[in-house]
Amino acid sequence: MSAQFGRWNFDGRPNDAVTLLSPYGPDAQTSHVGSNISLLYFAFHVTKESRQETQPLVTQSGDVITWDGLLDNRGQLTKEIGLVNSDDYTDVQIVAAAWALWGTNSFAKLLGDWALTIWKPSEQTLFLARDFIGTRHLYYCVGQDHVAWSSVLDPLIVLAGCSFQLDEEYVAGWLSDFPAAHLTPFVGISAVLPANYVHIRNGTVRTTRYWDFRPGHTIDYQTDREYEEHFRSLLATSVKRRLRSDTPILAELSGGMDSSSIVCVADSIVASGCAPATRIDTVSYYQDDEPAWDERPYVA
Repeated sequence: MSAQFGRWNFDGRPNDAVTLLSPYGPDAQTSHVGSNISLLYFAFHVTKESRQETQPLVTQSGDVITWDGLLDNRGQLTKEIGLVNSDDYTDVQIVAAAWALWGTNSFAKLLGDWALTIWKPSEQTLFLARDFIGTRHLYYCVGQDHVAWSSVLDPLIVLAGCSFQLDEEYVAGWLSDFPAAHLTPFVGISAVLPANYVHIRNGTVRTTRYWDFRPGHTIDYQTDREYEEHFRSLLATSVKRRLRSDTPILAELSGGMDSSSIVCVADSIVASGCAPATRIDTVSYYQDDEPAWDERPYVA
């Protein structure tokens, strides 16, 4: 997973690039620095297309984009946009073309795991967005004279020049069930909500939902067998999309139904030659002094 960081000074002060996220970008560390803003990208390549990327990407209109993610519907999107061959484009180039065509309406069309930053200098406007499930992280902090954002919390805290209080609502969320999606451990630092984008202009922050579940949409079959076939098809498609990599893939394996199903389906897909990945490795956890923690029998 690549990392991104940015800072925008509302008062026009110049911005210095930082390298606090260097460990997250073993393959490349690049930046776009303007008069009052800096966007940094720390690349960790996992696909052949990502190795051809140039980020932050500056579009023909002058917008600046940083993208951390995997775009699952590359073929469908390139056809809809009017691009000739999806293999000729990187994920971020397809995202940029979708943005140029549909603006914020493009976010709902981006299927996959992703976090996205778009800086529009002509309007002095910043957009921060996440995929509809929220697999990739993106945090932001808005001060009186600046806004900073990052896919990792550390630089927002270290570079803030102040201390943060522990968010008691976040702690209560962990103790009771799970914290609300917009919360972080620190008061003053928020997470971009899944299926939402944050729009920042003139110091004003607005959050907009771009996608939602359709509870009224149902799938009706005549037999259990049809449901089973549909489920297996969806599972295979989902796993295959996560096998889009030119490096070995590491899967967590507890030996339970979920992880075992995913690993077995992945093995089958790789063995058939239907995915770019050529190797699946697994990692499992156990602790001898915790009787309920030994998963080795299930893994075996």
